[in-house]
Amino acid sequence: MKELFRRIRGSSTPGQFLLFICLLALLSFFILLPILQVIYVAFTQNGRLTLTHFVNFFKQPSLNEALWRSLWVGIIVVFFSSIISLPLALFTTRYNFKGRLIVQTLGVLPLVMPAFVSAIALQTILGRSGMINQIIRIFFGTTIPFMDGLTGVVLVQTLHYFPFILLNSVSALENSDLSLEEAGRNLGAFGWKLFHQITFPLMQPGYMAGALIVFIKSIDDLGTPLMLGYHNLLAPLAYQQITAINGNSTMGYVISVILVLLSLLSLFLALHYLKQSEYVQQKSGSSVSRLQLFGWKGWAISGFCIILLTFSLLPHIGIFLMSIAKSWNFTVLPKTYTTSNFTRVFSDAPKMILNTVVYATLASLIDIFLGAIISFILLRGRMLGRTILDFIATLPLAIPGVVLAIGYLRIFHTIDLPIIGKPLTETWLILVIVYAVRRLPYTVRSCYATLQQIHISLEEASKNLGANTISTFTKIVLPLMLPGIIAGGIMAFISSSVELSSTLMLVPRNEMAPISYGIYLYMQETTGRGASASLGVVAIIIVSIGTYVVNRLSRHRGAGKI
Repeated sequence: MKELFRRIRGSSTPGQFLLFICLLALLSFFILLPILQVIYVAFTQNGRLTLTHFVNFFKQPSLNEALWRSLWVGIIVVFFSSIISLPLALFTTRYNFKGRLIVQTLGVLPLVMPAFVSAIALQTILGRSGMINQIIRIFFGTTIPFMDGLTGVVLVQTLHYFPFILLNSVSALENSDLSLEEAGRNLGAFGWKLFHQITFPLMQPGYMAGALIVFIKSIDDLGTPLMLGYHNLLAPLAYQQITAINGNSTMGYVISVILVLLSLLSLFLALHYLKQSEYVQQKSGSSVSRLQLFGWKGWAISGFCIILLTFSLLPHIGIFLMSIAKSWNFTVLPKTYTTSNFTRVFSDAPKMILNTVVYATLASLIDIFLGAIISFILLRGRMLGRTILDFIATLPLAIPGVVLAIGYLRIFHTIDLPIIGKPLTETWLILVIVYAVRRLPYTVRSCYATLQQIHISLEEASKNLGANTISTFTKIVLPLMLPGIIAGGIMAFISSSVELSSTLMLVPRNEMAPISYGIYLYMQETTGRGASASLGVVAIIIVSIGTYVVNRLSRHRGAGKI
């Protein structure tokens, strides 16, 4: 037994090993346990293992239809996101043309707006009575159902999520060897042949990473279908099953397990596909410069990119006009304008804004603390089991927020806290915890990447001068990691501030609600669209400030932008 313990501990110090065990226990309790609880309920009946619940799921035509529609939506969103992203990634990394910087800027703007806010805005711009359809009605006497049913869900998700493919593809292309494409041109490969045989294989790892993120986010998206009134998808059905029967519906757990399986299966297939081929991702010492485009070719590409990305601004235009519109029905533009929507928001819902800042700040501080320590253990620790810690810390990326929230409801709803005397799910702390858990991978990856750039000789020199591990970490490592820590923390903050799926499940009372929940509540009112849009603008401002800070920090440390 002692020998086994010695092997597991490796060459790590007792303090490092104790810290590793504490972290493993903490993450297992707040990440693994809720997920396992959901799986347990889905696979048991009266304490015995059974597949009855899954058999019942596949016997119900409506649930089967929801499963296939969720898969179909995920695939279609990836397809259309790829159509938008791949040309933009290729043009902005391989060619110089007028407006290239504008194209790069517009390409990340959709990430500034939460997906469910985009759904509200696009309803106003492209809905049956929206701006575009009013223009079509004037000239052609008809309307086009842009936002009806699945079409609206696909459109919103495509316009919101395509930057994930764009940014990952651009990163892969910028880190590839341009001389390989130059060699291909010298051998007669141009156009589609060059892209298919050389360029796309170079960008494939980045593209697959982006496509995987888009697919998982699409099937996980709860806010967009709810905002559009479309419920026949897995995530909205899981939410309805759990909330309608106070968490006692086993079918909600079954749907949650299926969501987890879809996410993990897509992750496995993507990794398996990438392992089948070899990719060149290293720059040569003298890379080929971008091709300069002149004349009609340059103008054609500029026009194509700007027209394509103009659609990404539609949600921003819509949400701003809604927020200042007093009345906007069946007209191209609002009839009258007002600031009363913002007045109502700041008078009726200042608590929601404050709650958002408090919850997201606390969650990001927790993530900063845990992310810095976990990344240090992963890179500098010498004990066995580090890969398990890494897996658990990264797992929330592949777990839908609905699933994690359902697990929290199952575990923490019946346990009274010792000091407070009531369940955790009846306090605002549950929101801070779920935000911190869901965004922990951001800070872990950011801190990990920064720590990789810090040479271990600096720590060895500190220890040779008599400093212990804690002193070395706090005085040497932590200051050097600070840019990555702050960047990861702000990414956790801005994404937590607009989290909706787990928020809808776990908000104890309206007075404890953040902005995302307030937007959803206002949208349920017949006169609440303006107030909802105003809260959406506030959310965009918060996210924009955070994104700007991250990009400034990333620029100083030479990392990529978000």
